[in-house]
Amino acid sequence: MRPYQQRTRATSISRRRPVVAALVGLGLVAGLLTACSGSESPEQAVDAFLSGWQDGKLDQLRFVDTQGQGVAGAKVAEEIKVLSGELTAKLRREGEAQVREDAATANLTIDWTLPGGTHWAYPSTVRLKRDTEDHWRIIWEPRMAQEKLTAGDTLTVRRVAAPRGQILDGAGQPIVAARSVVLVGVQPSEVTDVPGLVKNLDAAFKAIRPAISPPIDLADLPARMKEAKPDAFVDVVSLRKEAYQQIKPRIYDLPGTKFREEQRELAPTREFARALLGSVDPALKDDLDANPGVYAEGDLVGHGGLQGQYEKPLRGTPGGTVVISKRNAAGELAPTDQELYRIEPKPGTALKTTLDVKTQNAADAALGPDPHRTALVAIRISDGSVLAAANGPGGGTENLALTAQVPPGSTFKMVSTLGLLDLNAVSLDGPVDCPKNFTVDGRSFKNSNDFELGKVPFRTDFAKSCNTAFAALAPKLGDTGLAEAGRNLGLEAKWDLGVEAFSGKISTGGSAAERAAATFGQGTNLVSPIAMAAATAAVAKGQWQQPKLVLDPAPGAPAPAGPQLKAASVEPLRTMMREVVTVGSATALKDVPGSPVHGKTGTAEYDDNPANTHAWFVGWQGDVAFAVFVEKGGGSGDTAVPIAERFLRNLSPR
Repeated sequence: MRPYQQRTRATSISRRRPVVAALVGLGLVAGLLTACSGSESPEQAVDAFLSGWQDGKLDQLRFVDTQGQGVAGAKVAEEIKVLSGELTAKLRREGEAQVREDAATANLTIDWTLPGGTHWAYPSTVRLKRDTEDHWRIIWEPRMAQEKLTAGDTLTVRRVAAPRGQILDGAGQPIVAARSVVLVGVQPSEVTDVPGLVKNLDAAFKAIRPAISPPIDLADLPARMKEAKPDAFVDVVSLRKEAYQQIKPRIYDLPGTKFREEQRELAPTREFARALLGSVDPALKDDLDANPGVYAEGDLVGHGGLQGQYEKPLRGTPGGTVVISKRNAAGELAPTDQELYRIEPKPGTALKTTLDVKTQNAADAALGPDPHRTALVAIRISDGSVLAAANGPGGGTENLALTAQVPPGSTFKMVSTLGLLDLNAVSLDGPVDCPKNFTVDGRSFKNSNDFELGKVPFRTDFAKSCNTAFAALAPKLGDTGLAEAGRNLGLEAKWDLGVEAFSGKISTGGSAAERAAATFGQGTNLVSPIAMAAATAAVAKGQWQQPKLVLDPAPGAPAPAGPQLKAASVEPLRTMMREVVTVGSATALKDVPGSPVHGKTGTAEYDDNPANTHAWFVGWQGDVAFAVFVEKGGGSGDTAVPIAERFLRNLSPR
């Protein structure tokens, strides 16, 4: 009956207490309070709410709005889901509720987990109201989750990219910097002649100098245009500004073409140490799949080379902002500028290298005209700094300059000559026969183009690169002479450049025929351009030192310097390497401006067909030692020496 139901609250409570006390003795009060929503304390009501918030189950709880009207628990759960967006929160009550007659408040900590594992935590307050049946009801309002939230709002995280660490050159200046690119695209709705557009674009793109733009394949453009929305911007290619300017008059007015200018992190030129540096590109699907939670769409990621190897320190740690998103007139969720929380990004750390911009540009330009796969490494003799690591054509996709494992050919005569001089087995003017052919254990050796010199001073054999003379001298090196000379020049050493590099493999032991072949760079000898450049620098300096490339962070285990080379050996060797240029197989370098050029040519067979050869040249001028390698380049005089000449002329003062 109505009069009975409206007794005073004190009377109502006092009538219930004996029942509760009896149940406590039976250990059943907890179950009762969980099963029914009456008589619970404010703390229990809040705890049940917080638990339901986190598991999304609030159906059994009672809520009221700020006007005291009942709100279904399922509706509250849905509102919490909307406002949370993609975030999850952990909630905990702090201390006991504060009760004042029929109202109570409880302090909370709300701890949101943001992308990347960071947290946004802050205090909040839950308000409760006691109803006429002595039930504590949560007063639901979105501002309980965050004071600026209203109904329908959603918390959204905007990712704030960290400034990427720079790769620095030897002078401490950024190699890769923000540079202008133009995105060329088409809008399908404005194109009436797709084949004609593709034909005109293809002709224009082919007119760009290869050094500043790779070949552009338009085969899939018609299909992509057909699949796209009529007003879409269909990407065709991104071009460096200088490449775009070359062809702008040919493509700007073509029907349907559209253009966007952006800034991208790029090296000074497209080919600049490309294989060594790697690239920085928008995150690929493979990046996202392999690194869940690390990258988001639109992030820039280092791929290959130094950018890939040092990706983690270079990229830094992204930050983020939590903003309020609201539904627009179209019902779409759109972020506002109302920022609630911000985590500042941590910039990436710089990577300092020894590269020299002028020398690298000279090397890239020298390789540019040659269609073969090529490499050129330049090292500063005085301190071992790698000044250039170039690969062609167009910078290459594989870093042959550092990682190739190929026979050195006659450039290895520099090594075997050092060994012979150390053993006093030869002298500059001592006569050594250079026959047309020389046979060892049934294997016949000959010279390039079948030349013969007869009995001539050893310096002539070296300058003219006589294979048969060296094959005949092989026994004088004994079991270890060649290996010792090579190791004194750093070959086979355990290097730590901060990037992968091959230091060489020297042929040791084997049959008499193998030893004969090894003296002029055949057999099982294998080297890389950087290994031969470092060996050449050692001859010029008088002592091998490990090349330096990455300075900071410093490599953990650089190789110690080699022994001082014997002056009685290295001085005659330098004389002979100068005569290669003045009277020998590299006279094309004789008139290069600047200080005298020293060097050694090399032609290396790489299979059982003598017609298949790589071409080499190693040498130095002033304080710069270098090695040129041309894969399948034929005779060194046809390919490697001209590259060396272009390189040195590019370096010479104008």
